[in-house]
Amino acid sequence: MRAVVQRALGARVTVAGDEVAGFSGPGLVVLAGATHGDGPAEVEWLARKIAQLRILRDERSAAELGAPVIVVSQFTLYADTRKGRRPSWNAAAPGPVAQPLVEALAEAIRSYAVPVTTGVFGADMAVELVNDGPVTILLDTAAG
Repeated sequence: MRAVVQRALGARVTVAGDEVAGFSGPGLVVLAGATHGDGPAEVEWLARKIAQLRILRDERSAAELGAPVIVVSQFTLYADTRKGRRPSWNAAAPGPVAQPLVEALAEAIRSYAVPVTTGVFGADMAVELVNDGPVTILLDTAAG
């Protein structure tokens, strides 16, 4: 699994103009994608990293502060752009595989006493955030 973790001062996710997730104040926005072969071990590793990363102000983690986290599915994290101008999505897990993994990731982060909201899997979402710092970190279980 891969995740882009952004420290934010506030964020919201809308679908068709309706807010489905959001927070004001410090928190994290996580764009998460799954690839073939990902499973419970990758979910747990990634959840632990996200919850315990000391990237909020004063080197604190979301788990320490109870800071909110928004998890948004993002299959494009597995885009292959090495050839041509059109990305290949072959490395991204198909929806029936990826959706339970992204949902499990959100639930696993919650197990660290972190409030988690999510986007809507497969929906056309608008993600807005005020990146704080800016701090943006790429996590990849394959590199873990």
